[in-house]
Amino acid sequence: MSYSTADSLRSVTLDDVRGAQKMLSGVARVTAMEGSRHLSALVGAPVHLKCENLQRTGSFKLRGAYVRIAGLLPEERAAGVVAASAGNHAQGVALASSLLGVRATVFMPQGAPLPKISATREYGAEVRLHGQVVDETLAAAQEYARRTGAVFIHPFDHADVIAGQGTVGLEILEQCPEVRTIVVGVGGGGLAAGIAVAVKALRPDVRVVGVQAEGAAAYPPSLAAGRPVSVERPATMADGIRVGRPGDVPFGIVGALVDEVRTVSEDQLSAALLLCLERAKLVVEPAGASPVAALLAEPGAFAGPVVAVLSGGNVDPVLMQGVLRHGMAAQGRYLAVRLRLTDRPGALATLLGVLSVVDANVLDVSHVRTDPRLGLTEAEVELHLETKGPEHCVEVGRALRDAGYTVMR
Repeated sequence: MSYSTADSLRSVTLDDVRGAQKMLSGVARVTAMEGSRHLSALVGAPVHLKCENLQRTGSFKLRGAYVRIAGLLPEERAAGVVAASAGNHAQGVALASSLLGVRATVFMPQGAPLPKISATREYGAEVRLHGQVVDETLAAAQEYARRTGAVFIHPFDHADVIAGQGTVGLEILEQCPEVRTIVVGVGGGGLAAGIAVAVKALRPDVRVVGVQAEGAAAYPPSLAAGRPVSVERPATMADGIRVGRPGDVPFGIVGALVDEVRTVSEDQLSAALLLCLERAKLVVEPAGASPVAALLAEPGAFAGPVVAVLSGGNVDPVLMQGVLRHGMAAQGRYLAVRLRLTDRPGALATLLGVLSVVDANVLDVSHVRTDPRLGLTEAEVELHLETKGPEHCVEVGRALRDAGYTVMR
């Protein structure tokens, strides 16, 4: 599909965003803006967190979904709506539909986290599980729309959705009028596009920076090509921004108004989620933590005051456990080591004594005595340790080697 930047910009205006703000009054929360002393010290300027993770349904998605559904004609509402999502958009469509008295059907992948499935149902939508990946789920939802006449509610590729998401930008300017840089995660581009429309119309001097996960970064190659291009098999823990192709409408706006799109690694996402939890006391999903990851990766690149948009907080507990462990490992606070020792009484106690001297906290021990790779008098031990940082990890390794152990990591 061809696109025109001029057409994209005409499709969403400041007046549209202001109209969406009036429509959302009493529906969406004006979410809090919290200062971060840790990030401010790191960046060398004030850093504020826009807490869309505390929005109703746990993400910004309610804003766009409500505006889109509220704008339907009476006959369209009567036909109902359908959406495809692994989580946040599903919940936003479900609650928006319930508030507006519209029947909603939401297709979700069969492997979607149970808490997200349950929440979507509790918000009033009929949930249908189909497909193993979102593309299969999306195809099923579109086929349902063709067959039943239900209106398909796209998560980002529609002017009304972008206008709704743009209300985040208006709130930022109201809450932090001195802002110089806004950092926002980018998947399909609806949120970044909406914020850019609102902010650039009122404060063209404010820099808007988008952030994508390295494994699902479709915008950099798309911007270079001048058209939306697809990334095959996008892979990242940040499912909220795991989108293989930019939306046609947001792409034109992002290309014209967003100053830069950066990428962050999985390690940086993990560290950012951990920082939000520990320092800000905020539960944030990996996609929502992506702006913080960008600040951690290159703090000197952002002129302050900075506002980082925490776009959502719907993180599956199982994923949270793994991400936190990954984040601790990335910060040198979690260490897994494997080593061999002589299989004799007291050998394991001696090993644990070495670790005790260097103050390494043992979280888990796996002790293997029978394996064809081992000698007759050998045993292999795998240890998971809580450590205090990279320097402490080096100290632990040195202590084990000094004690005569061969460490295999």
